Amino acid sequence: MQIHNFSKSNTIYNTFLSELRDNNIQKDRMRFKRNLERCGEISAYEISKELNFKSKNISTPLGKSSMNLLNEEPIIATILRAGLPLHQGVLNVFDKADNCFISAYRKHGTKELEVEIEYLSGPNLQGKTLILTDPMIASGKSMLLAYQAMLKNGKPKFIHIVSVIASQEGIDFIVENFPKETKIWIGSVDKEMNSQSYIIPGLGDAGDLAFGSKIDF
Repeated sequence: MQIHNFSKSNTIYNTFLSELRDNNIQKDRMRFKRNLERCGEISAYEISKELNFKSKNISTPLGKSSMNLLNEEPIIATILRAGLPLHQGVLNVFDKADNCFISAYRKHGTKELEVEIEYLSGPNLQGKTLILTDPMIASGKSMLLAYQAMLKNGKPKFIHIVSVIASQEGIDFIVENFPKETKIWIGSVDKEMNSQSYIIPGLGDAGDLAFGSKIDF
């Protein structure tokens, strides 16, 4: 499995990520969501280089031009609700793509972290390229459960996981449990998680920062 870590190179991605992390800048909710979108757009551009293209003649007002165009659109999937801005960034690039949405939430009041899958809506995935987006990979368990639930709609031929920040434990879990036909596109890998499975230093709760605080049941 390949891992593309944007923080390992000098790229504008790091500017957007630094603003997502910054305790003062991230208070601007609109800017926070837009920066997640930007990270999705950059990731989608890089992913596009690995997809299949086909030559097509385009008629212009003055003649014809041969262009290499996508031969097949990927399917973009996201885990609600925190994944929505990142998903939108990927969709801004692959604007003809079909979409899949799935809910995965943490069950509170138990000794160990439990993740509940509640809702799935999406197209046939059989033999398709799947782009699975979630801004934070903490333990990696919610992403795996989401992927397993999506297999009801067919098995994709290749998976691109797009995230902004992951824990090292989460990356290791994904590598161990996802198919080998998977590539991870990540902004940064942080070494630690706290007892509540939040990434340290991370950026906080991406869902709350993007959409406001919630009541946990």
